[in-house]
Amino acid sequence: MQAYLMAFVIGGLICVIGQLLMDLTPLTPAHILVMFVVLGGILSGLGLYQPLVDIGGAGATVPLLGFGHSLVSGTIEEVNKAGFWGIFSGAIKASAMGITAAIVFGLLMAVIFNPKG
Repeated sequence: MQAYLMAFVIGGLICVIGQLLMDLTPLTPAHILVMFVVLGGILSGLGLYQPLVDIGGAGATVPLLGFGHSLVSGTIEEVNKAGFWGIFSGAIKASAMGITAAIVFGLLMAVIFNPKG
């Protein structure tokens, strides 16, 4: 039960920050999206995001910050295994499942609901 609560709290706080940025700043959603992914990568590279993942679980890994964390942590892990060439394969290996799911579910929703173009 505590894991669900912490995931809700951490994920909710990340969403609140994003909403406040959209409401109180002139930043567009695209700017905020890029900022969150980059911030997640930077925090992961500095070793500051993993403790948040340990506390919040899916509440920290599912939002955009988690995608940046996934890219950087996957790259670091692959560099430790394969050396220099891990730079090119680590991020793709770590994020392939999430990217594939986004494409497949996006296509499925477009087929089902007939999007307006």
